Amino acid sequence: MTTAHAGRGVDGPRPAVENVWDYPRPPRWERSGRRITATHRGQVVFDTRQAVRVLETSHPPVYYVPRDAVLLPLRPSGRTTYCEFKGAAGYWDLVVGDVVVPQAAWSYETPTAGYEQLAGLLAFYPSKLDTCLVDGEPVMPQAGDFYGGWITRDLAGPFKGGPGTAGW
Repeated sequence: MTTAHAGRGVDGPRPAVENVWDYPRPPRWERSGRRITATHRGQVVFDTRQAVRVLETSHPPVYYVPRDAVLLPLRPSGRTTYCEFKGAAGYWDLVVGDVVVPQAAWSYETPTAGYEQLAGLLAFYPSKLDTCLVDGEPVMPQAGDFYGGWITRDLAGPFKGGPGTAGW
C-alpha cells in the first residue's frame, strides 16, 4: 500500500484492500470472477461473472462486461474518443423501453496491442444507471464521468476524475 494515500476510503479513514495508487500505468486488464450487475428503470441491464476489469494508477477499476451479458438493446451513439493505451473507443446508447440513456457505455472494438482482451466488451458508466453492484455491494460512481470507474468499499483513494484532479 502506498503510504502517502493509505487508509483513505470511500467512507473515510479505514484499512483498504486495494489502493488505486498501487495500480499500474500504463493500465493493465485482468479477469474478474466477481458478480457485476446493473439495473435501470427496474430492468436488468447485465448480470455476469465474466467481467474484465482495467486498473490504472489513481483510478477506480472499470468493469467491462461481455456483450452477450447485456440484456437490453444498445445502439451506436456516433461518438468516438481515443485512449493513448487502448485505442479508439465507440460509445453506445442504452434503450430501456421508451427511454434512451445517451452514451451509457463504451467499447474498444479493435483495441491496440496488449488490450485485445477488451475487444467487443462493454464498459458502463455507473453514474448513468440506477444501480450498479459488485458482489451485491452498491457502487459509487467515480466523480467527473471521464474515467467511468466503479468505487467499492475495498478501495482506497484519493481518486482522480473529480474537479481539480486533472493535474495529478
